[in-house]
Amino acid sequence: MRGDDNQQEGMFSYISPEKRVPADHPLRAIRKMVDEILKEMSPQFGKLYSDVGRPSIAPERLFRSLLLQIFYSVRSERMLIEQLQYNLLFRWFVGMEMDEVVWNHAVYSKNRERLLNEEIAASFFARVLERARPFMSDEHFTVDGTLIEAWASHKSFRPKDGSGKPPEPGGDVDFRGEKRKNQTHESSTDPEARLWTKSRGSQAKLSYMGHVMMENRNGLLVQTFLTEAHGRAERDAALLMAEALPAGKRATLGGDKNYDTKEFVRELRGMNITPHVAQNTTNRRSAVDERTTRHAGYEVSQRKRKRVEQSFGWMKMVGMLRKVKLRGIQKVGWLFTFTGAAYNLCRLRNLMAGT
Repeated sequence: MRGDDNQQEGMFSYISPEKRVPADHPLRAIRKMVDEILKEMSPQFGKLYSDVGRPSIAPERLFRSLLLQIFYSVRSERMLIEQLQYNLLFRWFVGMEMDEVVWNHAVYSKNRERLLNEEIAASFFARVLERARPFMSDEHFTVDGTLIEAWASHKSFRPKDGSGKPPEPGGDVDFRGEKRKNQTHESSTDPEARLWTKSRGSQAKLSYMGHVMMENRNGLLVQTFLTEAHGRAERDAALLMAEALPAGKRATLGGDKNYDTKEFVRELRGMNITPHVAQNTTNRRSAVDERTTRHAGYEVSQRKRKRVEQSFGWMKMVGMLRKVKLRGIQKVGWLFTFTGAAYNLCRLRNLMAGT
C-alpha cells in the first residue's frame, strides 16, 4: 500500500542531536579529543576577553565549527554558517541546540587578530600532539615543503616604483615582455606573497611555502612552518624545525634531493642528526656518502619519507590549502598550522580505532 505524501510546516522532535548521531560515527572520537583540548585551553581563551561587556560567541564553538569546515571541505565561512542552520551533525559537533540561532559569518573575520592567530593555533597543535605521543617515533623524522598558492593573481603583481603599463579597460594588465622579479615587483593584493615555481618548467605563481616535519612511524605531523617562497626556504625551515628536536638522542632526518647540500648535511651532523636525504647525483657529487647510505635504516627512511606527500595532499584537497582564501603570512600561517592539527586528529582517530 502506497503511503501518503503528507507535508507539514511545523515539527516537534523529542530526540536530542546526541541520539541522532550514530555511536560509531568518526566524529565522536574526534569530538571527545577536541573537547578535552579546548577545556585545557580555556584559561588561555579567558585572558583574551574582558570581564565586562556583551558576551561573545564562545571560542570553543568557533574552533569546532572551523574544524568541520576543514573535515568537510566547506569552501567558505558563509557556506559553513548555512550548514549550521540545518545540518544536525554540524550542530551536534559544535554544541548547539536544535533551535538555537546561528551567528553571523563576520564573527570569524572579527576574531582573526585576537583568537584565530598563529599562537592559538600552535597551542592547539601542541595539545593534539600530546595525545599522539604513544603512536609517534622519537628517532626518525622527515621534512618537506610545498607551495601554497596565495589569494592573488598575476595582474596584481606590479612594479614597486609605480612604473609599468597602466591597466586596460576592465582591469586587464598587459605585462608581455616585462621582466618581473620579486626584487622589483610585488602584489598589490597580497604584498607578502612571492612569485615562485617549485620545479623547472612549471608555472610560476604568487605563493607561500609551507613546511612540515613528519615522524616516520605513523605519518603524524610533528611541526608546521610557513615562510615566504624562495630557493633556500625548505632547507632553512628544516634546520629550524630540527633544532626543536629533543637533544641528547640520536635521530635521523629524511628529505628529498633538494636537501642534499654540503651546508645542510654539515649542520644536521653538528646537531647529532643523521641526514637521510635522497642523493642528488645529477652532474655533481652527493653530500651524503656511504657512511650513511650503507645502513639499512637509510633505505627505510627513503621509503617512509614519501609518506609526507599524503599529508600535503590531504591538506590541499580536503583542507582546501591548494589556494588559500586568506592574505598575509600570519593569517595563512595560522590556517596552515590549524589544518595540520586537523590532519593529525583524523590520523589519530584512525590509529586509536585500530588498537
